[in-house]
Amino acid sequence: MVHSESTLASMILPSAGLVAGFLWLLLFQFVGEVTGRWLMLPLPGPVLGMLALFVVLVIRGGVPDHVRATGSALLQHLMLLLVPTTAAVMIHLDRVGAAWLPLVLGAVGGAAVTMAVTALTLRLLLARDTGRAR
Repeated sequence: MVHSESTLASMILPSAGLVAGFLWLLLFQFVGEVTGRWLMLPLPGPVLGMLALFVVLVIRGGVPDHVRATGSALLQHLMLLLVPTTAAVMIHLDRVGAAWLPLVLGAVGGAAVTMAVTALTLRLLLARDTGRAR
C-alpha cells in the first residue's frame, strides 16, 4: 500500500493542537515548580501547577479544545507513565518490604479519604441538581 507524504506525516507527527495543549500543561507545571521553590512551600511543583491551571480554567469558563485533547491522549496512555514508577518499586523492593505498614496504611487511608470526598461531592452535586429541577 502506497502512502503519500502528507498521509505519512499525519500518522507520525502530532497535531498542532496536541502540541499546544502539552505546552500548556508543561507551562503550568513550570509555574508550579517556580512558585513552590520561590515561596518555599511544602507542596510539589506539579500540584501547585495543577491548582494554577484549575484557577485559570475556572476563570476562562471552560477547557480549551487543545488542552482537552491532550488530556484525553495522556489519559489513554496513563499506564505507560506508570512504568518507571513500577520499575523503581521493584528495584527497591527490600525497602518497600521494610516499610510495608506505613505504605499499606497510607494506601488504604488515602483510598478511604478519596471515596469519602467523592461521595460527599456527589451528594452535594445531586442535591444542587435536584433543587434546580424543582
